[in-house]
Amino acid sequence: MQPLVQEQIWIHSAHKCGTSSACRPCDPEGNFLLPGALPLPLSEKNADDWTPYRDRLEFELADYIFTRNQTPTAQIDHLLDLWAASLIWAGADTSQVLFTDHRDVYRTINNTPLGDVKWQSFSVKYTGDIPDEGPLPWMTESYDVWFHDPHQVVQNMLANPDYASEVDMRPYREFATEMDERQWQDFMSGDWAWNQADQIAKDPATHGSMFVPVILGSDKTTVSVATGQNDYYPLYASIGNVRNNVRRAHHGALAVVGFLAMPKTTKQHAKTVIFRRFHRQLFHSSLSFILRNLKPGMTKPEVVRFGDGHYRRVIYGLGPYIADYEEQVLLACIVRSWCAKCTSNSKSLNNDNLLRKRVHTDTLIEECDHGKLWDEYGIIAQLVPFTNDYPRADIHELITPDLLHQIIKGAFKDHLVAWVEKYLVATHGQAQADIILDDIDRRIAAAPAFSGLRRFPQGRNFKQWTGDDSKALMKVYLPALEGYVPTDIIRTFRALLEFCYLVRRNVITETSLNEIDDAVARFHQYCEIFKDTEIVSTFSLPRQHSIKHYNTLIHLFGAPNGLCSSITESKHIKAVKEPWRRSSRYKALGQMLVTNQRLDKLTASRQDFYARGVLNGTCLTSVLATLNAQAPGEHDGTGQHEPPVSSPPGEDENEDFDIIDDPTSVLAHYIEGTKRARSIPELSTELCILDLADLVRCFLFEQSNPEDARDPTEVPLLEFPHYHGRISVFNSASSTFHAPSNLSGIGGMKREHIHACPLWRNECARNDCVFVITDSNARGMLGMDVARVMAFFSLRQHGRPIPCAVVRCFSAQNTPHFAIIHIDTIFRAAHLLPVFGTVPLSPSIKFHHVLDIFKLFYVNKFADHHAFKIAS
Repeated sequence: MQPLVQEQIWIHSAHKCGTSSACRPCDPEGNFLLPGALPLPLSEKNADDWTPYRDRLEFELADYIFTRNQTPTAQIDHLLDLWAASLIWAGADTSQVLFTDHRDVYRTINNTPLGDVKWQSFSVKYTGDIPDEGPLPWMTESYDVWFHDPHQVVQNMLANPDYASEVDMRPYREFATEMDERQWQDFMSGDWAWNQADQIAKDPATHGSMFVPVILGSDKTTVSVATGQNDYYPLYASIGNVRNNVRRAHHGALAVVGFLAMPKTTKQHAKTVIFRRFHRQLFHSSLSFILRNLKPGMTKPEVVRFGDGHYRRVIYGLGPYIADYEEQVLLACIVRSWCAKCTSNSKSLNNDNLLRKRVHTDTLIEECDHGKLWDEYGIIAQLVPFTNDYPRADIHELITPDLLHQIIKGAFKDHLVAWVEKYLVATHGQAQADIILDDIDRRIAAAPAFSGLRRFPQGRNFKQWTGDDSKALMKVYLPALEGYVPTDIIRTFRALLEFCYLVRRNVITETSLNEIDDAVARFHQYCEIFKDTEIVSTFSLPRQHSIKHYNTLIHLFGAPNGLCSSITESKHIKAVKEPWRRSSRYKALGQMLVTNQRLDKLTASRQDFYARGVLNGTCLTSVLATLNAQAPGEHDGTGQHEPPVSSPPGEDENEDFDIIDDPTSVLAHYIEGTKRARSIPELSTELCILDLADLVRCFLFEQSNPEDARDPTEVPLLEFPHYHGRISVFNSASSTFHAPSNLSGIGGMKREHIHACPLWRNECARNDCVFVITDSNARGMLGMDVARVMAFFSLRQHGRPIPCAVVRCFSAQNTPHFAIIHIDTIFRAAHLLPVFGTVPLSPSIKFHHVLDIFKLFYVNKFADHHAFKIAS
């Protein structure tokens, strides 16, 4: 299946980082190299040096046991016992067993010299005034903070060869020649990095240095609802130079660098001013201490090795901080319900106002009393942000947009979805509202299956919402409301959804910014209906208010999807939750730190082995190659050690899409169906399409006569060739296309599976819909039709196979018809949602009935970001 390819040329305007020698490679002493000088080898080790492992097999086994399979200790011992027993049975020397037990495995991993950033800790105690009646319990407690040295962590990121080609060495401004407009994508394309480089370049000693912004993020997470400590407070770090696709995919570009303390006390004292102030200042003091080793490198360049093998001089700086609203309040040292970005009053957040600045805040603290600061500016004067200890850092400027909590969970789920329920109750009464809500749930549950779409069998009526739940509901919620709420409420949802999809794009242009501003204006215009109907009394809601700042934040930091808190939340799984599950649950944090350190060592070893080219192929092919080198011919053609063959994409019928890291080509893969038709008449009977043979003849004529300008209806039937050969029918196909705004690989490629099978998951037939290219020169939907695939099949003409599909074409005139199309005209899957109208949906209608029962459909442009781009 061939995608529409629109070639664009990007002009990167090189930023003048002081002099033309900016980011030039240098030697380990910092002396600049001549242009074209080659880097030193990434490693001077021999190809057979697997230290601390004996060979590749031992490393692969340790990595599989600890990283991939997360094998418990008892099972490791059992596996190694089985291995030893098999060697004894085969008459081999038991010394060939790679490890004796789990302790041997762990000891070997611990001896890895790479990735060895030690965990450190410090303790903090309250040192303030003690009440006359004596210290409160929390005042005498000691609070431990554990951390990696972020200085070493950042150096390891810069030296990582995995994404050496995905690092921006300097800030830049990017323009598309097609529209002659600026665009924002990765972090270094934003104005903040550009302005920071300008400030750094004022010092002649920094000329030729590379600016490395350190991006931070923190977020509490719960690992269990059982008794005992179940909350942790991880601190993450990344660098702004890596591109957004790398940071979103983690790939070593996002690391846990600390676990912050969470002071606890009794309910009686938890809300006291003195405890809350201590809790907040503990946070800032801890961050300031953890980051202290980066501070010298923020004013004086240091020499660091990079993943491409070159050394370069770098200057560090505190970059944006990824945080949800509660964390933003803590970071900005403001009163809750106020905005961390601007000075708008908490009671009138919708009013435009000045952005907060460190200089302005410091001046207010000097001039105003604490009560006035609290009441009129929302500033907590007694707190000092950690950024005040570092050069060129303003916490108000560094707080990033948070798509997950501000827009998806906040404005959409917590606000609009909740307000709709209140509106229905206020309008119809509780009993009738419950009936309507049940029908809305049935409509949501009836959404047809689609690649990567989470289904809601019970509608949106479940207790615990995750970010993924909210994202999935956004895709199918709008048509379910139609007929039950006023048009302005529908328009409010549409404006918010369009805003959300626009700001989540991988690339945002000046045109996109205008569309974003228009969506914001429409949202504020239409949401007034909730105030007019007395559902809400005010729109002074900090998370909803944050929508106003996205234009500014995009200018500063590039596309918001590279700095969203969903990046750190997804990291919780590997850095916190899985290590916790592997612990004994008793004093789990210490065990979690050890697990994370071993994972870092294994990752560093794998990167080193890949960089030296010793991990090519599989472990089996490597062993066979070694044996053949030692005894040529003895291990050739035996057929006993065939390397494993990966299943064709789409083989797993339970997976609807794959993440592709290698953007090489666009291919179609087929899964042949069993007991399917083997001839055109049989397929005609199977699909109940009486004129299928004529459709095939027409299709073959078009394939043989591509230059014939006549409409097929004008061609005499006698000119159409007959086809009497055999056919092969397939249950599915896969489409691979470039969709960097979706969940995709580093290269931005995504593969989705399109189904046309009589029995899917042993439940029902599934016939997906697709976008069919009709004019490759037209833009988006102007050059496409929508059709439903009834069957994939192939036939042979003039000795060559022709992959094709039987489709039922939809049209705006509501006159569907069948056709045969070449597989290459299918762009990708399309998602249709029915026009439900005002009649309640019968509970007997399931999601697999909808495309057969309904006559009118919406093309769901909110199915994913790629569909939004096509259908907008």
